[in-house]
Amino acid sequence: MGVEIKVEGLTKSFGRQVIWKDVSLTLPAGEISVMLGPSGTGKSVLLKTLVGLLKPDSGSIMIEGRDLTTLRERDLYEVRKLFGVLFQDGALFGSMSLYDNIAFPLREHTKKRESEVKDIVLEKMDMVGLIGSESKLPGEISGGLRKRAGLARALVLDPEIILFDEPDSGLDPVRTAYLNQLIIDLNDAIEATFLIVTHDVNTARSVPDNIGLLYHQHLAMFGPREMLLSSEEPVVRQFLNAQRQGPIGMAEEKDADELAQEEAAGYEMPPLPPIPLQLLTSDGKSRPTQREPGAWCKDNNVTPPPGSFESQGTATGIVTPDPDDSSQNGHRTDHQPDGAVRPERTEALTPEAGA
Repeated sequence: MGVEIKVEGLTKSFGRQVIWKDVSLTLPAGEISVMLGPSGTGKSVLLKTLVGLLKPDSGSIMIEGRDLTTLRERDLYEVRKLFGVLFQDGALFGSMSLYDNIAFPLREHTKKRESEVKDIVLEKMDMVGLIGSESKLPGEISGGLRKRAGLARALVLDPEIILFDEPDSGLDPVRTAYLNQLIIDLNDAIEATFLIVTHDVNTARSVPDNIGLLYHQHLAMFGPREMLLSSEEPVVRQFLNAQRQGPIGMAEEKDADELAQEEAAGYEMPPLPPIPLQLLTSDGKSRPTQREPGAWCKDNNVTPPPGSFESQGTATGIVTPDPDDSSQNGHRTDHQPDGAVRPERTEALTPEAGA
């Protein structure tokens, strides 16, 4: 089971440049969280700070009762063993086979016999659909498979926290969909705490339990997925709708003159898109941390955007599952989160899928 990460008042700057300040959030144990934000808002810096590679100017990062910002290097090294990290480009050694890349952390940080290393490496490669590719070099496989190899390497030490730095970077929409499904299935299998940094709105709308948005040197919002996807905050609406009009500009924040011109032109931001159902596991089940569709909106008296949580031909509104129909469990099994019909599929993802 994953562990909780509690961040309080975190501030980071490089010289006079403030990256973000007074960031506070809690990553719930075992849940999938996503961090969104315009380019240059310090999302990757946040990941490096959480794992102790960068030291914040102020604030605390509490994990299992220990504050990472005050630990000695020796103690910090021990806490880092809780983490696995999938880097943007996979960060694989080009001259090593996939097998040796994935085995590297075990050989460096443990005293396991080579037979034990082999068992673990093959187990993790099987989890991410890479069996049969052990001898291949990173340059001989697709970008999607390199991401899978990087993920397998992040898993070999059985981490309780996994950080994903733009895992969909450089992938086409189909490969991104395969990777998203893999993330869901892995979270269900190992129940670790996941934090994903991404620009992909479709990923953020369908995968996580929680979403955050970094903007203009602060954390604009963080909370359950439905809270952000139903928010009327202008920065949220602009980002989710991928619009030029709104507070986000090319240099992150628009100045007062630009905003005044938009207001004078009578521009109105489009409505929020419907909230999709959250992605299920490959065999159509909910994960232990997955909330019922519409539960947050109902509990907080929030009306979701029209068409939210569509399922089984329902046109609009929150779907109330039939308590006698265990096959639904409040979710659809024959539709993708974007509403596109899909055939049932329960087999494991394989390298032949091209991801």
